[in-house]
This record gives sequence, structure tokens and C-alpha cells, in this order.
Amino acid sequence: MTWIERAALFSPLDYSAMAILLGAWLWIGWKIEHPSPRKRSVALMMDGYRRDWMHEMVTRQPRMFDAQVVAAMRQGSTFFASTTMIAIGGGLALLGNTERLAGVATDLAIGSAPAMVWEIKILVVVLLLANAFLKYVWAHRLFGYCAVLMASVPNDPEHPQAYPRAGQAAEICVTAARSFNRGLRATYFALASLAWFLGPMALVLGTVIAFGVLYRREFASQSRAILMAQTSNTET
Repeated sequence: MTWIERAALFSPLDYSAMAILLGAWLWIGWKIEHPSPRKRSVALMMDGYRRDWMHEMVTRQPRMFDAQVVAAMRQGSTFFASTTMIAIGGGLALLGNTERLAGVATDLAIGSAPAMVWEIKILVVVLLLANAFLKYVWAHRLFGYCAVLMASVPNDPEHPQAYPRAGQAAEICVTAARSFNRGLRATYFALASLAWFLGPMALVLGTVIAFGVLYRREFASQSRAILMAQTSNTET
């Protein structure tokens, strides 16, 4: 089967739905990381708190609390990386059994399609999960770098390297959190892409739901309102 014949297995609506999925994933990621100054995202506000945290760490004795927080963040990235790897393994196993999946789809009146159609739909989910896995792994490693930098901060706040190294640790922590958040967004849209098994319109609906959940949590959630109130109190 040629590539033209393979491409003909999908309708224009399928291609449009996939374009909407990819566009929504890329746009919401850009919007969260580059928000308007008048409407900052939760992720951007938390970056400020991370920098404040490292600044306060310099004078905190002992620093057991800071070490515990970094350890908790590493555990979170490890958990998501592990579960994503399991999901990828399940998707790859399903790729070798698409005939049975096609039979189940026919029994459920979802529709009949060649095995290659189901393979491509599974592959889209696997690719999004693979992207998420790589982000989680990199976030885990960066949190490790952050822990090392925190350990290198001199105990004496008057030391000339104390605050510069704390600043470096803060920026590594911010970068790690950004990678972790990107992994979460890829996971959200991987779940949304599962709706493609029900058809292109279901994929569009799943994309809209994933997009709406992400937008609300970053720009219209109660947690954001609390952070904004704390910021206002600090500024006043």
C-alpha cells in the first residue's frame, strides 16, 4: 500500500481534527509560558515563588525542609515517568493486536476500518505519551541538579557565592518545573487523542475538553485567585 493509499484511509475531517489537536496543544503551551502581563498564568506565578523560595533558603537553618520539598518534586516526576512508560508499553503491545481491536470496534458499532487506521490512531497516542515521558525524565534530572546546587549554597549568608548559587538553583528549579508542566500537557492531550477511536468529532470534543481544563486551571481557577490575592497583599 502506497502512502497516498494510506492517506486516503482518513477523511478530511480526520485531518482537521488532528490539526485542531496539535494546534491546541502547541498554543496552550505557548500561552501558559508567555501570558499577557495583565493575566498571568499559575505556572508563571509559581516561578516567582520558586525564586523567592531559593532566596529564603539561604538564611534558613537547617535546610531539611528545602531538601524534603525537592525530594517530593523528584518523586512526582518519577511517578509520572513510570506510569507513562507503562502506558507506552501498553500502546505498543496494542499495535501488534489491532485486528482484535478492529473486531471490538465493529461489535460496539464504532465503525469498521482497516487495521492500519487503528495502528495510526494508537501511534498518535504513543507519540504524545513518549513526548510526555521525555519531559518527565528531564524534569527529574533537573530537580536532581537543583538539589546539588542547593547543597552547594554556603551556610553563611554573607558569603559572596551564597545568593548567586541560590539564584542558579532557582533557575534550574524553574526550568525543571517548566519541563514537568510540558509533560503534563502532553499527557492531557494524549488522553484527548484516545477519543479519536470514536471518530473525528469525538477527537475534536476531547481536544476542546482538554484545552478547557488546562486553560481554566492556569487562568481561571480558584488556586490562581488565591495566588493573585497573595501577590496583591505582598505588593501592598
